[in-house]
Amino acid sequence: MGTAVLSRRRSRPTSFVVLLVLALLASWGLAATATPASAAPVLLSQGRPVTASSTENAGTPASAAVDGVATTRWASAQGVDPQWLQVDLGTTASISSVTLNWEAAYARAFSVQTSPDGTTWTSVYSTTTGTGGTQTLAVTGSGRYVRVLGTTRATGYGYSLYEFQVQGTAGTPTTSCGTANAAQGRTATASSTENAGTPASAAVDGVATTRWASAPGVDPSWLRVDLGSVQSVCRVDLTWEAAYATAFSVQVSTDGTTWTSVYSTTTGTGGTQTLAVSGTGRYVRVLGTTRATPYGYSLWELGVGTTGGGTTVPAGCPVQSDTPDLGPNVAVFDPSMPAATIQARLDSVFEAQKLNQFGTRRDALLFKPGTYGVEANIGYYTSIAGLGQNPGDVTINGHVTVDAFDGTGNATQNFWRSTENLAVNPSGSDRWAVAQAAPFRRMDVRGNLDLFPASYGWASGGYIADSKVSGRTESASQQQWYTRDSSLGSWSGSNWNMVFSGVIGAPAQSFPNPPMTTLATTPVSRDVPYLYVDGTGKYRVFLPSLRTNATGPSWASGSTPGTSLPMSQFYVVKAGDTSTTINRALDAGCNLFVTPGVYHLDQTLRVTKPGTVALGIGMPTFIPDGGVTAMTVADVDGVRLKGLLFDAGTTNSPTLLTVGTAGSTASHAADPTTIQDVFFRIGGDIAGKATTSLTVNSNDTIIDHIWAWRADHGNAGTYGWTVNTADNGLTVNGNNVLATGLFVEHYQKYEVLWNGQNGRTIFFQNEMPYDPPNQAAFMNGTSKGWAAYKVADSVTTHEAWGVGSYCFFNIDPTISADRAFEVPVTPGVRFHDLLTVSLGGNGTINRVINNTGGPATGTATVPSFLVSFP
Repeated sequence: MGTAVLSRRRSRPTSFVVLLVLALLASWGLAATATPASAAPVLLSQGRPVTASSTENAGTPASAAVDGVATTRWASAQGVDPQWLQVDLGTTASISSVTLNWEAAYARAFSVQTSPDGTTWTSVYSTTTGTGGTQTLAVTGSGRYVRVLGTTRATGYGYSLYEFQVQGTAGTPTTSCGTANAAQGRTATASSTENAGTPASAAVDGVATTRWASAPGVDPSWLRVDLGSVQSVCRVDLTWEAAYATAFSVQVSTDGTTWTSVYSTTTGTGGTQTLAVSGTGRYVRVLGTTRATPYGYSLWELGVGTTGGGTTVPAGCPVQSDTPDLGPNVAVFDPSMPAATIQARLDSVFEAQKLNQFGTRRDALLFKPGTYGVEANIGYYTSIAGLGQNPGDVTINGHVTVDAFDGTGNATQNFWRSTENLAVNPSGSDRWAVAQAAPFRRMDVRGNLDLFPASYGWASGGYIADSKVSGRTESASQQQWYTRDSSLGSWSGSNWNMVFSGVIGAPAQSFPNPPMTTLATTPVSRDVPYLYVDGTGKYRVFLPSLRTNATGPSWASGSTPGTSLPMSQFYVVKAGDTSTTINRALDAGCNLFVTPGVYHLDQTLRVTKPGTVALGIGMPTFIPDGGVTAMTVADVDGVRLKGLLFDAGTTNSPTLLTVGTAGSTASHAADPTTIQDVFFRIGGDIAGKATTSLTVNSNDTIIDHIWAWRADHGNAGTYGWTVNTADNGLTVNGNNVLATGLFVEHYQKYEVLWNGQNGRTIFFQNEMPYDPPNQAAFMNGTSKGWAAYKVADSVTTHEAWGVGSYCFFNIDPTISADRAFEVPVTPGVRFHDLLTVSLGGNGTINRVINNTGGPATGTATVPSFLVSFP
C-alpha cells in the first residue's frame, strides 16, 4: 500500500508538490513570513485536527478527509441530518477557497462556515443544488475553524468526503506581550524542595494556595520551567510567599544549560512582582542568591508572558478540543443516566471481552463524578475509571469484579485490564482476581478486597498502588503480589512472595516465614497521569507530583499534589491514525491521549519534547510493522508513559520501546521519565519477534509496573521456541533507575539485563521460558540456561527486594538452569528476600543466586528461599 501511495504522489504535477510543501510548512508554523498582500493562498487544512458530528465506522474517521490521501474518506452516520465536518487551522486565517471531493454519498444542500472560536459560525457559501464530485468553491471569509455542514443528503446513506481542503493565508502573529501564562501546567524543576508538599510543580499549577519552597538555608537555589519550545519572553510574574528573595535574577536559556540574565536585583521586596523583560529561550528560571528570611525561597506562582502569547497553547501544539470525541470504544457515563442503561452497556462490553484473550477489541468505561448503583465485571482489554479528580468523586455502590470467568476455576490468565480512580461500596467483599498486566490504582474500597477467584483456584500475581482498602485484603491463593503507597485495614494470606513498600497497615517484615517483604517507604514514586472532568465539564489530565520516601495514598490528606493540563494540549489518537499523524502531533509539541484500539506503525513514534505525556486508556496497542522500533523517547526530563501495550510485529524489531540515548550522562533526578502500566507482548496474538522489549538508557528513570511477556500460549502458530523469538525483556543501561513492580517472563536469554549503576528493584516476578526443546538449546556458553536477572559484572552498586523466579520446562522436564540470579560479588550489590520454584517438578533451578541457595526441584512445588545475598 505504501508503495502505491508514493507512486501516485510522484505522478502529480510539480506545481502541486510545491503547493503541498508550502501548505505543510504553513500549517505547522514553519513557512517564511510574508506580508498579507503578497502571500499566495496555500493549503491550510491538511493534517490539522479535525472533528465530526458522527462517523459511520472506525474505517471512516474524520481525519481521513484531511490526510491528503485520495482513497481514504470520512463518512457520517447513515440517515441523520444535519451532519458536519470541522477542521481547526490552528490560527485565524483568511479563507479564499474550499475544495470538496465527495464520495458517492454527497450533500444536495450544504453550507461552508467559518468561526473564530468553534462556537459562533458564519456562512461563506451555501447551496441547495449540490452536484457531488469535486467542487472548488471560491469564498471570502476568515476564521480559525472551518466546517462543511450538510443539511440534505443526495442518497439514503450519510455524507462522505474523500478530501476537505481549505486554501488561504494564515494570519500574522501579534507582537504584543501575551496575557496568557506560558508557564502554567508546564514541567517545572528546582534545585531542591522543602518537603513533598512543596514541589516545583506547585508554582506553575495556577492554584494560588499551593507553593514551591526550597530547602531551608541553602544559597543559591533555583526554580526552572520548561516552556516546551523556544519563545520570546517579555514578562515574568512572581508571587512570593513570606520566604522571598532579596537578591535574585531571572534567566532564560535555549538548552537548559547556558543561561542569560534578563533581570537582576539585590533589593527584592517580595509580594507580587511583575517584571518587564526581554529575552529568548525555552527555559526560564528564577535564581535566588540572598534570602530575606532564615528559611528557603518560596513562590506561590511563577508566570511567564511571551510575545504573541494570546490564548494559544505556548508549547506549540495546535489547540485541540477541551471536550474531544473519544471515539466509539469509550463509554462515558453520567449519574443522570438510568442505571439500567449503564448496566446494559457494562454487560455488553463484558460479554464481548469475557473470553477475548487475543482479540482486537478494546474498551474504556468512564464514570463522571457522582454515585452509581451498578455491577461491573471486567474482561480483557477493558479499563474502568472514574473521571473525578480524586477517587471519592465517583462512587460505585456495587462491585468492580474480576473472577475466574473462563470456567477453569483459575485466574492465572486474567491479563490486560485495569481499574482506577473509583470508590467502591461493596456488599461483602470486592473481588480483583488477576494475574499480570491488571493494575488496581487510586481505588478506595470501603470494605474488603479479595485477590483470589471465588473458586479459590490459583492466581499468579498482581499490583496495587495509591489505594485504600478500609477492610481486610485477602490474597489466599495468589502466588505473589506487590502493593505500593497504599493503606490497608489489614492483610491476610501469603504463598511465595508478598511485597509491600510505603503501605500503611502492611504486615511486618517476616520473610520467609511467612514470605512477607515490607519496606516502610517507597524511595521515589510518582503516581500515574489520569483523565478527569473539571467543574466546567471540560476534560483535563492530572499529573501527580514526584514523591520521595512515600507512605500511604497520595490523596490520603486531600487532593493528590500535582498539576493538570487541559485536553487542548493533547492529540487524541483514534481509529485511522497512523505513524505519520501521530508523529506530526508529537513534532508540533502535543501530548498524546491514546484511545482504545490497535494501531499498526510503519515508522517509529518519536517522543522528543521534555514533559511529554502519552496516556492510554483501554489497553491501546501499538504493533510495529517491517521491523521498526515502535517508540523512542529522547534523553529529556519528565516524559510520562502510561497505559500502553506494545505487541511485536512479525518482522523482528531491535526493541519495542527505547528510553533515552545510549551513553547519556544527563541527570533527570528532579523530573524523571516514568514508565507505568506499560506492557510488552511477543507472540500470542500474532507471531511477533523483537530482540529486546524495553531498553532504558536515561538516568533516574522510574519503571513502575510493567509486564514483558514472551507468550507461552495463544493463537495457533504464534508461539514456540523458533516462532516468537526474543532475547531480553528489559535492558537497563542508565544509572539510578528504579523498578517498582517488575514482571518479566519467558524470554530466551537474560530476561533482565542490568548494566547501569545504582539500580534498585522492589518486587520481581519471573517465569523462565517454558519451551526450550532440550538442554542444548538453553545454554549460555558452558552454563546451563540463562539467569532470569543478570547484573553486569562491571556494576558496583545495585539492590533488590522481594524477587522470585520459577521454572516450568514443560517440553523437556529434564532441563535445568544453573541459577536464577547472577550478580557480581561486591559489597555494593545486595539482594534481599529471594526465592525460586519448580512448578510441578518440570525442570530444575540449581541455585538461587550465583552459587548460593538450594535447588528448586521436585513435584511438590515448594519454594527455595534465601533471605539475603551476600
